[in-house]
Amino acid sequence: MKKSFTKASVYCSLLLSLAGAAKAQDTTTTTEFKPHGNLWGYTFGDFDYKGNADNLNRGGSNQYTGMPINANTFQFRRVYLGYNFDISEKFSTEFLLAAEDDFNTGSITEGTAGTSVGDVTAGGKFTPYLKLANLRWKNIFKNSDLVIGQQSTPGFAKTGRNDQTAEEIWGYRCIERTISDIRRTPSFDMGASLQGWFDKKGNYGYMAMVGNGTGGAKPETNTFKSLYGDVYAKFFDKKLIIDLYADYTKLAWGVWDASTTKVGTESPNGPEYGSREMTKLLLAYNTNKLTIGFEGFMNTFLGGLKVTETDKNIYYRTFSATDLSFYVRGRIISAPNGDPRLNYFVRYDNYNPSNGLSTVASNATTTAITTATGVSNYDPFTKESFFTAGIDYMPAKNVHLIPNIWLNTYASSLSYTGSNDAVTPIPYTKYSSEVNNVKGTDAVWRLTFYYIFNAKAGTTKY
Repeated sequence: MKKSFTKASVYCSLLLSLAGAAKAQDTTTTTEFKPHGNLWGYTFGDFDYKGNADNLNRGGSNQYTGMPINANTFQFRRVYLGYNFDISEKFSTEFLLAAEDDFNTGSITEGTAGTSVGDVTAGGKFTPYLKLANLRWKNIFKNSDLVIGQQSTPGFAKTGRNDQTAEEIWGYRCIERTISDIRRTPSFDMGASLQGWFDKKGNYGYMAMVGNGTGGAKPETNTFKSLYGDVYAKFFDKKLIIDLYADYTKLAWGVWDASTTKVGTESPNGPEYGSREMTKLLLAYNTNKLTIGFEGFMNTFLGGLKVTETDKNIYYRTFSATDLSFYVRGRIISAPNGDPRLNYFVRYDNYNPSNGLSTVASNATTTAITTATGVSNYDPFTKESFFTAGIDYMPAKNVHLIPNIWLNTYASSLSYTGSNDAVTPIPYTKYSSEVNNVKGTDAVWRLTFYYIFNAKAGTTKY
């Protein structure tokens, strides 16, 4: 009897223990979700001195275009204030105010205010605008999120599924944009996207998006939509990255009158047909102490050249632009706790926007060439070579002081002495004032400051 009672006591104790463990486990797995958010931001700017200036003011929307030699400024180039909020385990939001490109260009000389071209008020004061505002539906299906609203486009998205985009791997947006961003390929847009992984660890992923194509902060102005796509693969513990990006957008799409015109981009004096499509490849080896990267794109403009010919008619011809970027960045000294203390970076870009231009220029029937709709950031008559290098001193985590040099060199895409194949040749110089034998360089010496507060994911790497 005593032995049976003892066994019964052991069994009861075991059952009570298991019940307690199950209750504790149940409490752990059913912890109530509490909505929470994070206020964050960062700022970068410079003291800059322009040691040399291109006399022809080439460079388009570049910050230093038109700034005369010996000009110097203290200037913010970006101020971010963001708020991320998790509504539930399935839904999160992103909100970002930005003040950037706040500068006066052209006539920055003593006693002269200059003409504003940046995001400033009529009085020349900084103007913040709504850059991001979106809702993320996490795991709408396995390993994929749906994002709706104003958001970063594929290749630029620094939150969500991909934590190693081209901008993050380059690591120094505070020094210069990536090559596609320099040419104003939309880095954010209003639309909808799917972001996902093909595996559980995020070594292989994708992002697909449809958007307005206006750059996000501007309302839609036509019926066209932009299509974006990005796929990536990461190897060797995500140190080796291969990323392929593409986009497509219509720029002008007229309605043809079949009774009077021939359908196609070569029909004389007909409605303009134009589109832009980019393909971009990123290859990088990325570690905490050393990063080696390559990024290259081809951007094709259907009907991007507006050509007048000897029959006095206007024709639209296609050209393409390429850009190749090479960079290295790394650590020189670490702090006692292992954080970076002193870093370096070097980058070189070679930009050629004139593929197809020489064929059009050499045509015996060509009398004049201008650019068509949507080509303002891709001047086909000017090649560019960009170089930057600097030292990044971090007296504290998320605080950067960066002495650096910024150089952009310009040269004509067409020969100054060249001419077309007509019986009476037309010199290339007749096509554009930028067909010349003048090379020029914008050289800017800068002390860049950059700091982050309450850092969120995606802002601590650079």
